[in-house]
Amino acid sequence: MPQHYPFSAVVGSDDMALALTLSTISPAIGGVLVRGEKGTAKSTMVRALASILPPIDVIAGDRFSSDPREANPVSPDGPFPPDAATETRPVRLVELPVGATEDRVLGSLHLEKALSEGVTEYEPGLLARAHRGILYVDEVNLLHDHLVDLLLDAAAMGRSTVERDGVSVEHAARFVLVGTMNPEEGELRPQLLDRFGLTVEVAAPRDPATRVEVVRRRLAYETDPDAFASRFAEDEASLTDRIQAAQKLVEEVDLSDWALLKIAEVCAAFEVDGMRADIVTARAASAHAAWNGRTGVSREDIRAAARLALPHRRRRNPFDAPGIDEDLLDQILGDDEPEPPTPDEFDDGDRSESESAGTETSSSSAGDDSDDGPPPTEAPATDGDRSQHDEPQPQPEASTGGTDDVTVASAQQPYRPKLFTVGGTGAGESGRRSRAITETGRRIGAAPRTGQGGSIHLTETIRAAAPHQLARGRATGARGLAFRASDLRLAIKEGHESNLILFCVDASGSMAARKRMEQVKTAILSLLMDAYQRRDKVGLITFRADGAELALPPTGSIDIAAARLADLPAGGRTPLAEALLKTADVLRLERVRDPRRRPLLVVITDGRATYGENALGRAHQVAAHLGATGVASLVIDCETGTFRMGLARRLADHLMAEYVPLGEVSASALTDAVLGAA
Repeated sequence: MPQHYPFSAVVGSDDMALALTLSTISPAIGGVLVRGEKGTAKSTMVRALASILPPIDVIAGDRFSSDPREANPVSPDGPFPPDAATETRPVRLVELPVGATEDRVLGSLHLEKALSEGVTEYEPGLLARAHRGILYVDEVNLLHDHLVDLLLDAAAMGRSTVERDGVSVEHAARFVLVGTMNPEEGELRPQLLDRFGLTVEVAAPRDPATRVEVVRRRLAYETDPDAFASRFAEDEASLTDRIQAAQKLVEEVDLSDWALLKIAEVCAAFEVDGMRADIVTARAASAHAAWNGRTGVSREDIRAAARLALPHRRRRNPFDAPGIDEDLLDQILGDDEPEPPTPDEFDDGDRSESESAGTETSSSSAGDDSDDGPPPTEAPATDGDRSQHDEPQPQPEASTGGTDDVTVASAQQPYRPKLFTVGGTGAGESGRRSRAITETGRRIGAAPRTGQGGSIHLTETIRAAAPHQLARGRATGARGLAFRASDLRLAIKEGHESNLILFCVDASGSMAARKRMEQVKTAILSLLMDAYQRRDKVGLITFRADGAELALPPTGSIDIAAARLADLPAGGRTPLAEALLKTADVLRLERVRDPRRRPLLVVITDGRATYGENALGRAHQVAAHLGATGVASLVIDCETGTFRMGLARRLADHLMAEYVPLGEVSASALTDAVLGAA
């Protein structure tokens, strides 16, 4: 039975197949990030990729897959003689679990030999195994920050360095990094996002005929995997041969001055950051030319490369939608291929810049009054950056309608908010908000091992074993320690965790004043930005009229929260008690789903309650009950004006929550107050 579904049998994922293929033709591209909803064959296609890749030659017996063609391979098992034996093996696909420990990824001291024989020996990790292969991370957006740091170092240097537990080892770690993710579960850390050379957005096909074919093939595979694989064996072999030919041809592809200039024009027009986009696009265009059997880069190659290399490099903040304007791309690239250059164009140093442009510019400038050819085409504004004539666009007015006099206001530019944390010390997922016992951070103690993971505290392990050496029969002066599993101690480290930030937002009539709602949305947007940077999950409850609504179930996708916030209307009565009851239900359910993640409740209101009998009294009663559960809470007071009722402060007292006026959410508010008093 074949291990994986055939690569060539996947239907409707052409862009993903192309991106994966180009990365294997030219690993220097930097790998592929695949974003898409669940059930779109992301993992299926990645796991099938290794089966169509040509085998590689390695030095026999080397645990680090060194290339026999390298003069001085970086391997702890070296040095190797010039006539070292070689062997051929398939390309490995190594999966990195999101919950892997640092020791498992980097490798570590071989503990059994160190304690029983006194021998310091390095045990390779996943990065060593992935060298010259594929490193696959499913749900890469959920990868812990300390593992992200390890991948960033390896991707930047092409090697892994281990300095820990008495081990000092360096080995090569060049691999094709492939990550898959569902954007609804959270975004990817920007530093790691930039390290992926190409990115692809995948979605389930909407064409019924295509969907039928997907189901038909999947059922056929599950019924008889061997027969199904044999149907596509010829296609798989053809792909392998084509990839192997392209890997040899890519070194011969000519990246002309015209192609480099077009790539630079495209990257400049889309306002990408840095120069990595230009380099990746050039490499991908060369790989695409080789994939199609050409030795020169054409307009088609640049277009295909730009579509895959630029979308994730254009994003300015986590709330911008990914993608690329293909109409603008086509406008920049034009329609005609360049005329082949003649030797005279590059040999005559006395020619002017306009003359050296060749027949391409002269033909296109016919009828133009300028002797220097047409002026450069100015790229139009993209994604609403500016209008055609660079005139400022008026802001949309608040819309009204309905019996509740509903209004919709827009948020302003977000600011850096103050840091709000959950008190005490937690034990949740690694993040950047509240104090917690985590896998990274400063070492504060040691404890006996109770599970499989964790960082070994070598000193405490030896200290635990030392008093029992005579009882275990170890002779005086004998080498090594008599070690038992019960002696093993793991390090206790204190760092920071991520939290669940649950927003409970008042959208009633008392909040509907345009300026007030703008301030509220801006504050929430700023807190969302902060939550994104600190790797938190977020949820959004809104209340108005006669009830409360879970507008966004707790998720790691800050983008979705920002989109829901933008469309948030305001108007009607204030069902504060109903909102707090809804909040209690959501928190109760989240404790079951994710018990390690501590919540921080952020209630944004002016404290009024106007829906139902004894509305304010009921709201305070529910708040007191919720506060008694011990949930960490924050009440942001939106009340403004000279005369204030102070209801939000009373609500904070019942919730046992921290009270913060809306104007003091900004981190600069305290600084401004101090400067004003000086």
